Amino acid sequence: MKNSQDERIILGIDPGTTVTGYGLISVAGKTPSLITLGIIDLRKKTDHFQKIRTVFEETLKLIDRYHPDEFAVEAPFYGKNIQSMLKLGRAQGAAISAALYRDLPVFEYAPRMIKMSITGQGQASKEQVATMLRTILSFHDKKLLLDATDALGAALCHFYQSGKPASVKGSGSWENFIRKNSDRVKE
Repeated sequence: MKNSQDERIILGIDPGTTVTGYGLISVAGKTPSLITLGIIDLRKKTDHFQKIRTVFEETLKLIDRYHPDEFAVEAPFYGKNIQSMLKLGRAQGAAISAALYRDLPVFEYAPRMIKMSITGQGQASKEQVATMLRTILSFHDKKLLLDATDALGAALCHFYQSGKPASVKGSGSWENFIRKNSDRVKE
């Protein structure tokens, strides 16, 4: 249960068809703190569609247990194996569907953006991200799976990104600015 209007909970998910990671943080003002992290282990399931169902159901259970306010998911990376990409996309879709089913706003972040937000380097290794997360959120469990810390990284990345003003898309020319804002231009 949340104590104040300034507190919010962010659920991060790193989707996968073998292991799906999750991480939850609580944010009070400008301070994030770890609630929990872990994995949804799908390695014993052989049917791909049952794996997808499990991702959906377990994500719903996390939402119902922790009542997050926002949902951050890691976008699939682009690989050479099309079949793997399709399966990964299905797992991501199942997790996102669970969030949407519970009316949570969904935010998607590229792996590079998550790494950049956590470590300052878009090419950082998963181990470097995990180490920084342990430092930032003050936890010391060294035997966590990297899927769990990747998910936690998505949640923390969302926290960092949600404090930044949104950029305006479109042409950046002065001509377009003047045309759209003629009332603000003095001659």
